[in-house]
Amino acid sequence: MSPRSDTDKDDVTDAGSTGTDSSSDPQRPADHVDGTPVATSGADGITQPKLGLLGYLRFAWRQLTSMRTALFLLLLLALAAIPGSLVPQTQADPNGVVQYKNSHPDLTPVLEKLQVFDTYTSVWFSAIYLLLFISLIGCIVPRTRHHWQALRTRPPKTPARLGRLAGYRSVTISPETMGGQTVDGETVSGQTGAATGLPSVDHAVTTAMTQLKKSGYRVERFGDSVSAERGYLRETGNLVFHSALVGVLLAVGLGGGFSYTGQRLLVEGQSFTNVIGAYDSFNPGRWFSPNDLTPYNLTLDKFTTKYEERNLDALGQATDYSATVTARTKDGTAKTSRLGVNEPLSIGGTNVYLLGNGYAMQVTVRDGKGNVAFQDVVPFLPDDGNYTSTGVIKVPDASPDQLGMIGFFYPTAVQQTSGTNAGAFTSNYPDTKNPMLSLQVYTGNLGLDDGVPQSVYQLSTKGLQQIAGRQSDTPSLAMKPGQTKQLPDGAGSITFDGVKRYVSLDVHHDPSQLWVAFFAILAVLGLLTSLFVPRRRVWVKAVRRTGAEDDGFDLEYAGLARGEDPNLERAVADIAQKHMSDLGVRISK
Repeated sequence: MSPRSDTDKDDVTDAGSTGTDSSSDPQRPADHVDGTPVATSGADGITQPKLGLLGYLRFAWRQLTSMRTALFLLLLLALAAIPGSLVPQTQADPNGVVQYKNSHPDLTPVLEKLQVFDTYTSVWFSAIYLLLFISLIGCIVPRTRHHWQALRTRPPKTPARLGRLAGYRSVTISPETMGGQTVDGETVSGQTGAATGLPSVDHAVTTAMTQLKKSGYRVERFGDSVSAERGYLRETGNLVFHSALVGVLLAVGLGGGFSYTGQRLLVEGQSFTNVIGAYDSFNPGRWFSPNDLTPYNLTLDKFTTKYEERNLDALGQATDYSATVTARTKDGTAKTSRLGVNEPLSIGGTNVYLLGNGYAMQVTVRDGKGNVAFQDVVPFLPDDGNYTSTGVIKVPDASPDQLGMIGFFYPTAVQQTSGTNAGAFTSNYPDTKNPMLSLQVYTGNLGLDDGVPQSVYQLSTKGLQQIAGRQSDTPSLAMKPGQTKQLPDGAGSITFDGVKRYVSLDVHHDPSQLWVAFFAILAVLGLLTSLFVPRRRVWVKAVRRTGAEDDGFDLEYAGLARGEDPNLERAVADIAQKHMSDLGVRISK
């Protein structure tokens, strides 16, 4: 064959650009098929196929159901849950939400638009949750089908050349080697010899099969060799881990439909019954029924707080607080328990959590005619770490005019002597060392009969006349426990009977807790299995020696790992050592 010229070479190389018919090119394979362009070529000369709507949908589905996307969504879900731990949530702590909104009036509209106060039911959190759910299912189903097929598939045939695999070693079985001759760096000697006969090939292979089965391998015999594999639990653990994550998502999603959460503020001496009407706020699940409430009764006997008194840098900080409650069930059984931080009380299928605490003012208000128009305990919300608290007292039954009061409570009252607030009161310690109640008093129509709901912690002063306070001729009323002050203009009197502590309770019922715990444990077990179970294949092969008259043969051992397996070579060596031992042969270095 004559050598080709440079011109011929260029014609073949640039056939696509010079117009030469590539199908007649002698250098092309006979079965070569040129692609037919389905779209116009780009500037770089690459022809891009048209995907179409179905193609884009298939591409999007494959991206969504990839394990990489599932892990990314799992991380994104963890990040999306962070705002729920930084900002009070409406379902868990409505009083905290009110207090947060009052403290951050400029930030509140932005957080409300972003649904931060309802993080776990927000649109964006639910979208991530559902995408993760779909992605995990899309990953698990095909992988489970493939794994099931792999479990039913026979181990692969023994490779022709085991010497190319990891941990390869060969041992010669013959009368000479049985006598102690060195073979492949190993000295073989044994209890069998010419007098007793060498182990047969069939016996060696059968012994290897039995040994590998006992070691947990799936084995298959191919002629004079054994193919064994183990480690399918690695993929099983991986699938169990991801399936358990789906189980957690399902348990949380479905369990939320049957759960309920309620909040109740309880003052010392007061009782609470587990009925819907007794809650200050109540958030039922989608499938909640009032019949799901188990009857029981809780009484707050006492609330105690321990403060730091030795460390001056942390003076007054609460080191511990707890509530003593008496629980009574439907059958009349009463039990006194301690309710502390992260120590919920389990009763009637619910967990009762201690969320917060504060001070409540016990007051008696008499109207202008001397009649008792109001006598109750009014909770005040704390504004700072020293429990300077604010609250509202509404007296709609007073005569001749309704009374409204905005109160400020100072557990340890001190009067400021300098600065812009000189003369104003503040609290410098959270405990009641020097309690004082300051009231601004208003008269007029409180609007309670207008049909518009009002907050018990706020008083709208629109249309009201201030008779005691900064905008009137009479200063605010400052009172100590046990004192009585007359209201201006003959509006009546008020008695500060005393101070009590209150707690904010969160009653939570979630039937999915046990299921979530079960799937969480299952996920951990699956993850540990997938991390520590190696996937490997091992072969034992008997090679008959060509022309041997003494029935001698060689035993070859080798392994192959799927992924990283630093112990593979040692595992192959152990198999060889054990196999020789079972055959009655001893290998020594």
